[in-house]
Amino acid sequence: MRIAKITATTVTTAALALGLAACGSGEAPSSSPSAAASASGPKFAGKTLSVWRLGDSNPAAAKYMEELNAEFKQQTGAEVKLEWIPWPQVADKFAAAATGSGPDVTEIGNDQVPMWQSQDALTPITDIAREGDRAQIPENLYGYETVDGEIYAVPWGAGARAVLYRKDWFEDLKIEVPKTWDELVAAAKKIQKEKGEGVDGFAFNGGSDANHLLAAFAWSEGGEFAVKEGDKWVGKLTEPGFTKGFETYTGLVTSGLSGKANLTLNTVDIRKRFANNKVAMYLTAGWDLPGIEEDSKGKLKSDKLAFFPLPAKTGGVAPSFFGGNDIALWGGTKEADLGKEYIKLATSKTWADRYASEGGLLPVYPDTLAKLEEDPAQGAFAQAFAKARAFPADPNWSEADATKMVLQNAARAVIEGKKDAGTALADANKELEEILNQ
Repeated sequence: MRIAKITATTVTTAALALGLAACGSGEAPSSSPSAAASASGPKFAGKTLSVWRLGDSNPAAAKYMEELNAEFKQQTGAEVKLEWIPWPQVADKFAAAATGSGPDVTEIGNDQVPMWQSQDALTPITDIAREGDRAQIPENLYGYETVDGEIYAVPWGAGARAVLYRKDWFEDLKIEVPKTWDELVAAAKKIQKEKGEGVDGFAFNGGSDANHLLAAFAWSEGGEFAVKEGDKWVGKLTEPGFTKGFETYTGLVTSGLSGKANLTLNTVDIRKRFANNKVAMYLTAGWDLPGIEEDSKGKLKSDKLAFFPLPAKTGGVAPSFFGGNDIALWGGTKEADLGKEYIKLATSKTWADRYASEGGLLPVYPDTLAKLEEDPAQGAFAQAFAKARAFPADPNWSEADATKMVLQNAARAVIEGKKDAGTALADANKELEEILNQ
């Protein structure tokens, strides 16, 4: 496997994205997607572009894609063949496509870019990444996307997570929105007492995206997963900050806030339990709301739900993972020019802002993002995003995170009483270093 060297562009904080709001729209003149594509329109008439979107479709996302693809056809004359890839299938689908036939253009998680670039599964798009409207996107949002000086994806929507809670239950039980960790624990226990056995007061995530929750606890205590020292990754899982966060994470189950029967559930699984009145609170993002309404067969709509920033045990707001979804050109595409036209349209300010707002994400354009800090619906995410941090920017992180599930296995060993926390983290630290440095 060819391992590429990640550039030094910072991905440890998204505060710059907020800080640049004042100079956002004046940084470069906006381009007109229609005008830019009109000259090349006849060139692509009769062609078909294959596009992958990740996750499950919902009415809002389907409408957005229908309108985006219609605009693309009007500008270029090309048809779009759209395929939705459910999140649990993404890794296998990408792996198969990397050695066979893939799409022309794909949505991709920003932290997945280094790994798939190292597999030659992505084509550089440096020539279009910073032109036109995209010149307004803060430079630090290209941290995962930039490898050896080339840009392999364009940020499409930013991701920060907050606590989704049953607002109707809080109102019925006269519970105030928690502003501290102790208040959150007290609210969870009260709901469990009133709503009965089998309800998670705050759901433990031990599945494919578990590190989003663990990271928030660890980062808020000053912990790190691993740090690059020279040309090697050095694991930090046994240091005090990470250890304290890990104890809070496993404590969700050992203290009874979340059931032992659900140790391997990821956010999608938790969402379904939430929709069926089995979860009071969990860490997620706005994109879960349409799925909850569908999973509950319309009984649980957004008027009964709300978000608040996850409180840090040490006080204040816990850092969120600096996530987001990008759009990229696949490595084996035979329609590179046409694919670039699609990416240019999708990431123009108008369509990128819509992608974020209609998909429950944060906008990557600074002026739009700054308006959300006091927004009742998105304020919790904007606050979390202001402190956001990233996982180790290494192609092998995905192997440790989602394939080998290094930290998930460590947590399960502790919860099930097979190892003490010190031993579990020492073993995990060794495995993490081996994976990141291979």
